[in-house]
Parts: sequence; C-alpha cells; structure tokens
Amino acid sequence: MDKIVIRGGRPLQGRIRVSGSKNASLPLMAACLLADGPSCLQNVPDVRDIRTMARMLEILGVKSERTDQALTLDPSGLASRPAPYELVSTMRASIYVLAPLLSRFGKAQVALPGGCAIGLRPIDQHLKGLEALGATVDLAHGYINAKAPHGLKGDEIYLDVASVGATVTILLAAVRAQGRTVLDHAACEPEIANLAEGLNAMGASISGAGSSRIVIEGVRNLRPATLTVIPDRIEAGTLALAGAMTSGEMIIENLPLAHLKALENKLRETGVALIPEGKQAFRVQRKEKKLTPVDIVTLPYPGFPTDLQAQWMALMCLAPGRSVITEAVWENRFMHVAELNRMGADIQIEGSNALVRGGNPLSGAQVMASDLRASAALILAGLVAEGETTVSRIYHLDRGYEHLEQKLSGLGADIQRVPE
Repeated sequence: MDKIVIRGGRPLQGRIRVSGSKNASLPLMAACLLADGPSCLQNVPDVRDIRTMARMLEILGVKSERTDQALTLDPSGLASRPAPYELVSTMRASIYVLAPLLSRFGKAQVALPGGCAIGLRPIDQHLKGLEALGATVDLAHGYINAKAPHGLKGDEIYLDVASVGATVTILLAAVRAQGRTVLDHAACEPEIANLAEGLNAMGASISGAGSSRIVIEGVRNLRPATLTVIPDRIEAGTLALAGAMTSGEMIIENLPLAHLKALENKLRETGVALIPEGKQAFRVQRKEKKLTPVDIVTLPYPGFPTDLQAQWMALMCLAPGRSVITEAVWENRFMHVAELNRMGADIQIEGSNALVRGGNPLSGAQVMASDLRASAALILAGLVAEGETTVSRIYHLDRGYEHLEQKLSGLGADIQRVPE
C-alpha cells in the first residue's frame, strides 16, 4: 500500500491535460455489452475503478484489451452469470451491468453495490425504472434478481430524484425495449449526454439527453462502434482549485469551461478567475492575494458538484473569515473535516452544514483519506501547508484520479508516492 508525501509552499505553474472521465467511462463500458461485437472506447483513464469494471466484465465473458488510452471490449462470449459481491462491493457503478444483462438474456443477478462510504446510496430508482419497463425484481441474500422473460417494453418513467445512476440504468434498459420510453426528471450531467451519444453511435434512438426529459425509441439491436469518453470535469475542477490555492498560474487543457460553470462562478466570487483559452482549455488566475470566503450548496448538475465539495473546503480554509458549505447530495460526506482540522483548519459540522473559519495557516501532518474526493482535498491542503504532509490510504485516490501526483509534480509541486 502506498502513501503520498507533500512538502507545501510551491506555486503551481504550467500546462496540464485533463484525463478522460471515469464517471463517463463506466456507463459506456456497460453499454458495450449491448452490441453484437467488439467496441472501442477512446480516452479511457487508467484508474482503479476502470480496472475493476474490466475484471467484472471478464467474469461475465467479455474480452478486454487496453492500448494506451483505448479500451476494446468484445462481448461475444457474454453470459448471464452472477456479478460477484467481491467486485460489486468495491464500486457502486458495477450495478450498470444489470440492465444490459437483463436486456440481452431476460434475466440478471448482480450483488448489491458498494463504493465510497459517503452515505446511503439507495437503488430504489434503478429498480423502479426496470419494473416500469416490465421487469420483476426481488432482493435476496445480498443480490438483485431481475427477470423479463418476455422482454422489456417502453413506458413513461418519472424519477423521484435526478439520480445519475438510475438514469444510466434506465437508458441501458430502454434502448432495446419494445416501443418508446419517456424519462422525466432525468439527471442532466455531461456524462449522461456522453452515454446517449455513444448509444446513438451504436444504433440507438435517444433524444433529450443532457436535459431533464429523455425520449428513447427502442431498437432491436445495437452495433459495435468506436466511442470517445469526455474529459473529466472533476479532475479539471480539482486542478483548478489546486492552482487557486497555490497562487499559481496554470492552463488546464482538454476540457470545455462550460462543464465547470458552477465552479467558475463561485471561484470568481473568491477572487480567482477561470479564463477561456480557446474551446477546450482555460487559465487559472488568482487575482487577489487574499481569498474571499464564499458559501456553497452542493446540488445535481448544473449545480455545484458534490464531488468538488471537499476540495472547495480546502480552499476555504485559506480564505480569512467565515464560509458555510452545505452538503445537500450525500449525508455523510464530511469525513475529511477531522483530517483537515488535524492540519490546523477550523471547521465545525452542524447537520448538513460545515462552518469554516478560514485564514489560519495550515501545517503538515499525517492524515488519512476516507474516500476518493477527500483524498484529493487532503493533497490540496498539503500543497499549501507548512512542512510535510503524509496522506495514507490513497487507494481511494487511485479509484478516480489518473496519476494525480505526477501531474502536480509536473506543475512544480513537491509531491511523491512512496511505499506505506
């Protein structure tokens, strides 16, 4: 097991290219199960969750081959085997195989999912969507058992919450269902639009993805295709916050700034500008020596991303004054607070609010990552802390960031990965 050691105090300078999106790659990997031959995904990041998903697909009979940033998946040997607990328990996105297996074979068995311990993540909306399409679903012995022996049929579905995962499941189930499916109150994230674009390239008929109303006209079969994964907006946001915290001037490439509109607006209030550099890049420029404290509330896209909440909190530790961070998506996503306080931060939790009294200098300490985004927040804090910071349990980081320490080192940070 590795750890990351950071010696703070260096501004970040230079250009950095954003990797492909983990959260867009995983649904597209599941979509490849619906085709009759091998499909190729391009711009796939080399992160732990991708490798976990590939192992699961191999257990189901899918051959995978990776070359640089391209991943080829051949479902010719796909079989309706149980998706095992050992893999599903480590990554919530494993549930995405449920709908393709159900669509292809009329039955599917998938262990109840796991992932980061950031709060309850119910799957009731996934199951509600499948049942609306004609499946029968029951939960027994830690597994989801779904059956549709006569196939799936389109219907009108309204999600009680705009769940990304449920929207993915319903899209994957409805593309080969008989008739039309109308999904209202769908998630609007760019990753959903990327999935729909990929499915359409495979022969699906989907309109409205990226809005709250998606219409799917079922087709009989999907064909193999070459699909491109969008850039990772959360990685880009993490890097932008790192630049803001270290007073560096850096250019982040391979991401349209429109994907970070909420972060851009909030950073502007703090005194940090994100300046477009063409269509696929932007410059991070801190205009004021002292940051202004700014409140945020996490919300589904296009609101402020919950996946940037921890990193934003690290930024607010530097802003003299009081700011309030309200976590309105996950109820247990403040586990990084205790570790930031170990570094000299002054943060108190009151229900779903974190009260940050910023401006106190941070000092290096031994800290422990509790989840994927918390690990990034601790690294960002280490970049500006006095002395040495050691972040343990960085296997969380490796789930979703591709060589983050190498990218930060290339921008001038004193950071390295060492054995625990």
